Amino acid sequence: MAAQRGSGNASADDDDLEGFAIAVVREDGKWTCRALSSDALTSLDAAETELRELRSAGAVFGLLDIDDEFFVVLRPAPSGSRVLVSDATAALDYDIAADVLDRLNVDIPDLDPDELDDVEPWEEGDLDLLSDMGLPEPVLGVIVAETDLYPDEQLGMIAQRMGFAAEFSAVLDSLQH
Repeated sequence: MAAQRGSGNASADDDDLEGFAIAVVREDGKWTCRALSSDALTSLDAAETELRELRSAGAVFGLLDIDDEFFVVLRPAPSGSRVLVSDATAALDYDIAADVLDRLNVDIPDLDPDELDDVEPWEEGDLDLLSDMGLPEPVLGVIVAETDLYPDEQLGMIAQRMGFAAEFSAVLDSLQH
């Protein structure tokens, strides 16, 4: 579990967040990936706007590694975005995680921040959001449950299972991550 725990409060200093945000598009059976702006790491609305602006005829979703602490999967849709956060307890320290919980109509966990390291993280959101593209809910659930891995490793597993690992790695290399 230590892989996903930090000691700082990022909501006060969102400009210093590390991590990455990558848009993934599947069009005509071909995967493409591209980096999103750093704003996507601090604002769910910004990430959603950038993904919607891609205006692809195919499936579009975002993979966000926030500060190497947790990840968010965001999939815009005309009827409303589908979203998953890998660690609901991150909402105590990160505005974007709190935004995800708000979007899901889930309360921020009532936990003492001093005891946060003793709490097992849990996901909130739609584990089924990528099943129509080849990542079934049980498989995504197993990936999310691998709390000994860092978020970039978990997102890499998602890319591998879905078949866009090379494209995902190329974007990470271009970001020097």
